[in-house]
Amino acid sequence: MEKKDEKAEASKPIVYMTTDISSAGLMAVYAALNRKLEGKVAVKISTGEPGGKNFLQPSLIRELVQSVKGTIVECNTAYGGSREDSDMHLQVARDHGFTAIADVDIMDREGEISLPFANGKNITEDFVGSHFRNYDSFLVLSHFKGHAAGGFGGAIKNISIGIASSGGKVWIHSAGNSKQFPIIDWELPQDPFLESMAEAAGAVMTALGDNMLYISVMNRLSVDCDCNAEPAEPDMHDIGILASIDPVALDKACVDLVYAAPDGHSLIERMESCNGIHTLNHAAALGLGSLKYKLVNLD
Repeated sequence: MEKKDEKAEASKPIVYMTTDISSAGLMAVYAALNRKLEGKVAVKISTGEPGGKNFLQPSLIRELVQSVKGTIVECNTAYGGSREDSDMHLQVARDHGFTAIADVDIMDREGEISLPFANGKNITEDFVGSHFRNYDSFLVLSHFKGHAAGGFGGAIKNISIGIASSGGKVWIHSAGNSKQFPIIDWELPQDPFLESMAEAAGAVMTALGDNMLYISVMNRLSVDCDCNAEPAEPDMHDIGILASIDPVALDKACVDLVYAAPDGHSLIERMESCNGIHTLNHAAALGLGSLKYKLVNLD
């Protein structure tokens, strides 16, 4: 029995963590992953909606992005605003300081491509920016926070909604019923949307294989996403930086740390109001990662 327990413990994916939210902290968790990103590297972030200030700051991520010779990548939004058009979106990236630290590529500038996911319950293909195929590896650099539709945003959201083209975002939100905005009926069942996020993530993971690493920064923990131009001010403390080669384990560790925090009530309420954990449960059921993990503190 003891050997069986030891084997089960050893099989858990590792999530590395530091409370040092700095460039050095980012470099430390990246080094701990001990996996080199090959070829042309995309760094997937959120450029942040103008007016917001919670997105990851260029000064924080510069050293890591430049160390992997990365190109910052994004896709256009589906809801209007200042990032629905590629030129406008690139200007936002410029205004927010990202073009000063690396090249920035709006991946659906020239359209979209389809990525299959045969195991999907709601969607069996994912529509991503056509420039996706220009990259060999992805460093998924996420700002963990709340989200009005998904409950929270982390690694799974960043590779599903985040890498989806503008039409692909609608496709996920509508659980495969539409690619046109506005969706006729936004009052769609919640769980199919959450499941579709997991399935879209699965399409991206299938396409890239092992050529992905995931880092999430738990600071400025607002209940609102960085896509919100006027996000609520965070009412809980910063937690740290986490990293893993398993996006499900990484997101689950972030969720667990919010639940363990003495001041996480607002974010917990946001996550539970949207049944956000269902995304991770579905992702795990699809074999995309593990809900069990080993947290290794690097401090």
